[in-house]
Amino acid sequence: MRMLLALVAMILVAPAMADDLPKLTGNLFIHDPSLIQTSAGFSTFATGMELAKDGGQIRTKFSPDGINWKETGAIPGGMPAWVEREIGKRPNIWAPSVFTKGGVTYLYYSVSTFGTNDSVIGLMTNAAFDVTKPNLGWQDQGMVLRTHKGDNYNAIDPFRIDAGGEAWLVWGSYWDGIRLVALDPTSGKRSDDAAPLPLASRSGGAIEASSILEHDGKFYLFVSFDRCCLGDGSTYRMMVGRADQVTGPYLDKDGKDMMAGGGTELAASKGHVRGPGGEEPFMTPDGPKLVFHYYDRSNLGMPTLGISPIQWSAEGWPELTMPG
Repeated sequence: MRMLLALVAMILVAPAMADDLPKLTGNLFIHDPSLIQTSAGFSTFATGMELAKDGGQIRTKFSPDGINWKETGAIPGGMPAWVEREIGKRPNIWAPSVFTKGGVTYLYYSVSTFGTNDSVIGLMTNAAFDVTKPNLGWQDQGMVLRTHKGDNYNAIDPFRIDAGGEAWLVWGSYWDGIRLVALDPTSGKRSDDAAPLPLASRSGGAIEASSILEHDGKFYLFVSFDRCCLGDGSTYRMMVGRADQVTGPYLDKDGKDMMAGGGTELAASKGHVRGPGGEEPFMTPDGPKLVFHYYDRSNLGMPTLGISPIQWSAEGWPELTMPG
């Protein structure tokens, strides 16, 4: 009996399996998340609320432990005035992406309307970022990229990666897919006369939310395929390809080029997790993780924060664990 009780006690206090995710709590309502971790905690940035009193500005959250989250409000100032001058009045800011270098925190964002590529990517910077007050201290630096009707790509969903002493911005949605452009590493703006380089395409089909992770000498391009923004009817799914250099070519596990529609599936709808996507990698002391949103069928299809460690297969491909 004592042995049985001891065994039961060991089971009750045993740590969770490595592939179990901790259950996130608090305010998890989010869309298109970007996440930054510092020694003082975690913060997220996300698409603003349409037609809100805050002007549809980027929404923020804070967590001391990456588990329990609270809303910390929108970045003050409303929609930047230059955006309305450039593309007219728009209801909100989309898909922000945070990046830190040399003591400066850069926050890229996009503004557009569904179904058009009359779009802009802008930039804010923060020289004294406080993770506990992520909505404060930002200075808008204006436009980084612009696309017009008639262009064959769309300036939304930005993500910055620095590699080999160079800075790059990857972006794109539908049209002819995902593009990469060189940045000035200090200003964060597009390098003079830098031409956009094609990375991935579905020949006009649904591909967006691109981001890149460097790992063990390889580069991994994450994208979302199919339809977002339909609640638990969303068909978003996360895909990945791999390259030897940041400029590509990116191939999937079967060797198919992502410019020809290739991509290896990382995660798709299963159980209460519907339409996972809008993903970005971020670094932690324990290695890279992926932040994303999904639509929670157990909670009226609400867009919900998801975070997964990135594990690696023997062949060097990323693997995720979805929320239970």
